[in-house]
Amino acid sequence: MLAYDFMRTAFVASGVVAILSGLVGYFLVLRNQTFAGHALAHVGFTGATGAILVGIAPLWGLVGFTLAAGLAMGALGEKLSARDVAIGMTLSLALGFGLLFLHFYTAFATQATALLFGNVLGVDREALWSLVTLSLLSLAVLAVVSRPLLFASLQPELAEARGVPVRLVSVAFLGIVAVAVSESSQIVGVLLVFTLMVGPAAAARNLSPRFGVGVALSAALALGEAWGGVTLAWFTDWPVSFWITALSATVYGFSFAPYGLGVLKARARRAGGGLSAAP
Repeated sequence: MLAYDFMRTAFVASGVVAILSGLVGYFLVLRNQTFAGHALAHVGFTGATGAILVGIAPLWGLVGFTLAAGLAMGALGEKLSARDVAIGMTLSLALGFGLLFLHFYTAFATQATALLFGNVLGVDREALWSLVTLSLLSLAVLAVVSRPLLFASLQPELAEARGVPVRLVSVAFLGIVAVAVSESSQIVGVLLVFTLMVGPAAAARNLSPRFGVGVALSAALALGEAWGGVTLAWFTDWPVSFWITALSATVYGFSFAPYGLGVLKARARRAGGGLSAAP
């Protein structure tokens, strides 16, 4: 499997994107902004198809449109939660424009499928270096804003009272999310961004309440799901995106097991207490 250059490239590309998605996705889930990731993916589809129309690499159209949308959404701040309907309509319009752009160049139907569902096996060396560079820049910015971001996520009013630039932190974070969404779209497509951005992070939150452990676990789960998906696709000839999605859903489902076990133990303790108190 690793004897082939395109498979080595696929492993590196999916690994880089998975780690970034796992780390960023944890903050996304923590801040209850998962809808923002979904929204940016749809906006990115329009950017990618527009880039194809003018002869530019789809990745840069994705990054440009999602980054602009992410910065705008971050500038809205708390008003964003009250505008779900307007955002939903904007997303539908963006997706419609993306389909319109493809209508003018029907020869790009294959690229449209890759944008919607991803094609990590089609990532070339040039795209790989772009993904690595964008990931390193995003991780550097995330490292700088992580502490005020965590403070603003858990206690926004207190953070603002302590002088934390909550709005600026929100803008910076959604800018990072935009880049992560753009990269995830290269692996699983714009329709399945939740697979790497939200699934591992949500599972990590279920498995551990500790922040440090949760962040590391989210990145590790995303990496395992990405590499597991590529490996299973090699042996079954099924789509990589399907396997990554299936693994993400399976891990998320099993992440409820500790919670369910805790509930059963609590019920057993209550039942035992009740029996001991009986005459």
